[in-house]
Amino acid sequence: MSSGLTPPRLRNDCFAMPQGVEWVPVDEALALLRARLHAVTGTEDLAVAYAHGRVLAAPAVARRSNPPRPNSAVDGYGFAHAATGEGVQRLPLVAGRAAAGQPFDDIVPLGHAVRILTGAILPDGVDTVVLEEDCATDGQIMAFDGPVKRAINTRQAGEDVREGTTILPAGRVLTPADLALLSAVGVGQVQVHRRLRVGVLSTGDELLPDPGAPAAPHQIFDANRPMLLALLAGWGFDAVDLGHAPDDAAQIAARLDQGAQSADAILTSGGASAGDEDHVSRLLRERGNVSSWRIAVKPGRPLALALWGGVPVFGLPGNPVAAFVCALVFARPALSLLSGAGWSQPQGFTVPAAFTKRKKAGRREYLRARLTESGAAEVFASEGSGRISGLSWATGLVELPDAACTIAPGDPVRYLPYASFGVSSGG
Repeated sequence: MSSGLTPPRLRNDCFAMPQGVEWVPVDEALALLRARLHAVTGTEDLAVAYAHGRVLAAPAVARRSNPPRPNSAVDGYGFAHAATGEGVQRLPLVAGRAAAGQPFDDIVPLGHAVRILTGAILPDGVDTVVLEEDCATDGQIMAFDGPVKRAINTRQAGEDVREGTTILPAGRVLTPADLALLSAVGVGQVQVHRRLRVGVLSTGDELLPDPGAPAAPHQIFDANRPMLLALLAGWGFDAVDLGHAPDDAAQIAARLDQGAQSADAILTSGGASAGDEDHVSRLLRERGNVSSWRIAVKPGRPLALALWGGVPVFGLPGNPVAAFVCALVFARPALSLLSGAGWSQPQGFTVPAAFTKRKKAGRREYLRARLTESGAAEVFASEGSGRISGLSWATGLVELPDAACTIAPGDPVRYLPYASFGVSSGG
C-alpha cells in the first residue's frame, strides 16, 4: 500500500555550472552532484519477505527484544548458581525438560536441576547451564565438577537487540541479513522507497541494436545499452529500455519524451559532446537546461547533464569503456541519491602496483585492472578506450590522482574493485 508521499522535484538549474568553470575536477563534479540531487521516489509499505534490495524510507525499530527471554546457549542442565560451589556437585533432576518452543512451566527448586536444550527459555529458578558433555547422570541426579561461573552458557534477554531500539537507518539498502534481523525483532512490514526507474537510450546512425544482424563495414553493434541496462538491474533499479535512436533530432526527442513519462532518470550514450552530429547535446541545450560538464577524467571527459520534462538526464560518452567508467564513477552515486539510498562511495584499497606508468598532471585516470595472486594490481595491456575486452578482463579499476605521478612495480596504488561499485566480475 502506497503512503502517498511524493518528494519534491529537482530544480531546473540543478546541473548549472558556476560561471567561468570549464574543466571540472572529478572530486568537484562529485561534490556538485551530491549537493544538488535528492531522492525523487515516493514510498510504499512492503512486507519484509519481499523487501530484499529495497531502500528503507524510514528507520526500522525493533518491536521485541532479541532474544525475547533469557535462554540456553547449549544442550545441558540448568539450575540456580547460588546452590552450587566447589568440588563435585550433585543435583537431583526435576521431572520434564525445557526445549525451544516447549518451555518448562514449573519452578526449578533451589538445589535442583532440569534438562534443558539449546534455545529453550530458562525456567524460573534457573540462571546457569552446564554443558551436557561436562555432566554425568543416572536419570535421577546429575553431577559436574564445580565451581562454574554464574550465567555460563546462557543468553540474556535483549543482549543482541532491545525492544524499541532503531536497528536500521533510513536509506539502508536491505540485504538478506537485514531481512533476518527485521524478522527476528518482529518487524513484518517496512516503509521503503519505490524502486528508481532509469531509462537507457542509445543514439547514433552507426549503431545496430541487434548484435545478430548483418553489419556493413561502417556499422557497429550497440554495446552500451545491454551494458547499462545490466548495471542498473544489478544496482536494484528498474531498468527501462528506451531502445536506439538514429542521429535524428525528432526521433531522439520522442525517445526522451517516452523516458520522461516512464522513468525517474535517463542514461543516454553517444552524442554528448559538441560535434556536428551530437543531437543529444543540441536537443538538451535547446529544451533541457543542459550543462555540459567537461570533467578532467580519463576515460570520459564529456558528461551532459540536463532535465528533460523534469527528469534528470545523464549523457554518457558513446565509447563503451568511457561510458562504463563514467557510469560507475558519476552515475552510480547520483542514481543512488535519487533512489533514496544516499550517496554511494566506492571502497578503495591500497595495493602494490604490478605495472609501470608515467602520468601527466591535469586529469584523474582510471585504469582497467585486476589483482594478481600475490595481491598486486596489474593493468590491461592497452589503455585504448576502444578496447572493450579490457572491461571484461578486469575486476576493478586503478585510480590515479589528478596530479602527475610515476608508478613503478611495488609502489602503492588505489584499487577499486568492481564490487565496490555494486558490480559483479567474472575474474
